[in-house]
Amino acid sequence: MKAETILYEVHKGLYVNLTNRCPCACTFCLRQTMDSIGGSHPLWLDHEPSFEEVKAAFDQFDMSKYEEVVFCGFGEPTEALNRLLETAKYVKDTFGTKTRINTNGLGNLVNSEDIAPKLAGLIDCVSISLNTPDAAEYNKLVRPKFGEKSYQAMLDFAKECKKYVPDVVLTTVATTLTKEEEEECARICRDLGVRYRIRPWES
Repeated sequence: MKAETILYEVHKGLYVNLTNRCPCACTFCLRQTMDSIGGSHPLWLDHEPSFEEVKAAFDQFDMSKYEEVVFCGFGEPTEALNRLLETAKYVKDTFGTKTRINTNGLGNLVNSEDIAPKLAGLIDCVSISLNTPDAAEYNKLVRPKFGEKSYQAMLDFAKECKKYVPDVVLTTVATTLTKEEEEECARICRDLGVRYRIRPWES
């Protein structure tokens, strides 16, 4: 049985790989062309780690090295919401490290409830993949299993997170949009009261 990659390093962050489940089948997803990120071991899981396994994995790392703990692996972190919240509380209580979720923003649909209030005091940043300012194009790119309601649900999630999380960011990828589209994304973010970030293309 191969060792599970529960935690892996990217730059100055320690990333938490809780699940391979995802409600989307993005046309650009890195999972289609690689099985790891940066210097990590393969991120495909044989089984989803329990909280006890996640906690034990943290014992293998010197947490003073990391600026933040990021919930982001080969799956949508909110698919494993209870373990995410339990782990975030452990990180806060034990290390006091900043926490971030990298998400597609469909956690409310995944969990059939408004999950934003549960993030209060546990998550410092929620980074949501906006991808495009156009709902129809979003559905073509992201191919969410929830269909056409997904785009608005993602924006609504960002707005709700703003009430409970200090830093909420919507992101697009550099070189994938026109300047006009990026300006429209910036306007959407201003209207929602959240930050807009154009992140580098990763190949």
